[in-house]
Amino acid sequence: MPFTAATRDDFLDDLDTLATHASLHTADPGTTGANEVTGGSPAYARKAITWNPSSAGSKTVTASVTFDVPAGTTVTHCGTWTGASGGTFRGGGTTTVESFGAQGTYTLNLTATLT
Repeated sequence: MPFTAATRDDFLDDLDTLATHASLHTADPGTTGANEVTGGSPAYARKAITWNPSSAGSKTVTASVTFDVPAGTTVTHCGTWTGASGGTFRGGGTTTVESFGAQGTYTLNLTATLT
């Protein structure tokens, strides 16, 4: 059963409280948040995110987030969580793949869509 655009937007607006932190991953996080980046100096950490109101079945974060990424890491996926550590994994997807020979930063812009 297809949902109306208004209903999809209502579902997406629930992300405001369900997906409060973003993460980076070195492979598909699946349904558990596996393969999250670790280590580095400064250390990798999840980043808090806030969302714009949804429109036409799409929702974006209010600002991009920048992560510290350790040397020797290849970022391939991102994820969303209920907390800065631990918490519940809410979902993820592919990103622009970037490999880091030295410690660096990765800037992420998130968009969630329902079709």
